[in-house]
Parts: sequence; structure tokens; C-alpha cells
Amino acid sequence: MIETTAYCGCGQCCGWERGSWSKLKLDVWNRYVSQGHQAGQPYSGRTASGTKPSEPQPGLFSMDSAAKPWTIPYRMMPWAIMADEGTIAADTRYYPFGTRMYVPGYGWGRVEDRGGAIKGSNRIDLYFKSHQEALEWGRKRLRVEIYYP
Repeated sequence: MIETTAYCGCGQCCGWERGSWSKLKLDVWNRYVSQGHQAGQPYSGRTASGTKPSEPQPGLFSMDSAAKPWTIPYRMMPWAIMADEGTIAADTRYYPFGTRMYVPGYGWGRVEDRGGAIKGSNRIDLYFKSHQEALEWGRKRLRVEIYYP
């Protein structure tokens, strides 16, 4: 059983803030890391492995299409036919970058990030597009299938 939590790309979850104090916060269009050893450095929004985080998207031919048939017209669009794996943050001492995991209720994901509070082999963090979705997920203990690269 692995304890799963959720995060999104917001400043509260990822520790960034708009504007720099060195510029009196007048550069509000820029984002900076607000905590940790990289505080004050520009925030790129990329994961620790350098990828852009994403939420899992089922492809056209999936069980999700059978459960939600009203989403089939959208899935027939060229950009939505292929399934996409979500981003998972984990302790890379136990799960190296590229490790695939199936999390019930979330779908397939790949370890692409490290979380500051994610320590040990029994804890992972799942990426969601919005803060509300992350809050709704909350904290769950689930049996996760793990496939090492």
C-alpha cells in the first residue's frame, strides 16, 4: 500500500511566487522559487527530470470511453486519440525517473518529479491540472502497480 497525495502547478503546491523582492515585486509576470535552496531563482514550471507535468488522459480506445461515452467526440480529435500518462513525484532513490505506475482512480503515470516532502518508498505525489482537483483527491492509501524501466 502506498500513500498518495496530490499537487498542481500553483504557487501554493509548488512553492513559487510572482515577482521578485529585488525588483520590489513590480515584475509580476515572472515567477520565482519562494522556498528551499533555490529561493529567488526563476521558476520554470518543469519537473525535476525537465518535462512539463501532465495529468493522465485516456485515449480513444479505453475503458473510460465505455464509462463516459459523451467524451468520445472529443477523443476523436487528432490530439486526443493517444493516451497520455500523468506525472508522478516520488523519491528517486526507490523509484528512478521513468518508472511507470498504475494508480487506481488516477490512471497511468510516470515518475518525472521529486517532491520536497516525498521521502521513502511508500509515498508518491500525483499531478493534477487544478488545485481544486488536487484538493478533491486528498490523501489515499492505495495498492499501486509499479513497472520499473
